[in-house]
Amino acid sequence: MLKKEQFVQLAQQYMDTIFRLAFSYLKSRPDADDVTQTVLLRLYQSDKDFQSDCHLKHWLIRVTINECKKYWRSPWRRAEDLSDYINSLTFEGPRENDLLEAVLALDTKYRIIIYLYYYEGYTVEEIAELLKLPQGTVGTRLKRARERLRKNLSEEAST
Repeated sequence: MLKKEQFVQLAQQYMDTIFRLAFSYLKSRPDADDVTQTVLLRLYQSDKDFQSDCHLKHWLIRVTINECKKYWRSPWRRAEDLSDYINSLTFEGPRENDLLEAVLALDTKYRIIIYLYYYEGYTVEEIAELLKLPQGTVGTRLKRARERLRKNLSEEAST
């Protein structure tokens, strides 16, 4: 089990990553908060010996994805209107807001891969390992997600 000081440092370091991944998966701020809390509690209770920060981050992402899947299966699952959350965010320009809306409009299988690839900097191989999918599937989903984003953003620009 981690010492309190170690846990506090790791929680501060990875809380934002866990929350963003959970939010992109669940599309609900309270649900993402719940999953973040659960993942951090699992970290605190874990007696795993992590070899490196990379190993720890990989474990946290895997646990977060699993907790999100559990949350989707729960009987009290609820959806939140994303427009409230999106309106509370501030961006440097309208283009970033359009991009966020376009990413959140994607199916979960595409949205998660976009998040891990562009926001967390994982390679296709690493995402395949994290999601337990073949590399070809991850590459195809990434390509399709890009195409859908390109199409949706060009449609919005033309209107």
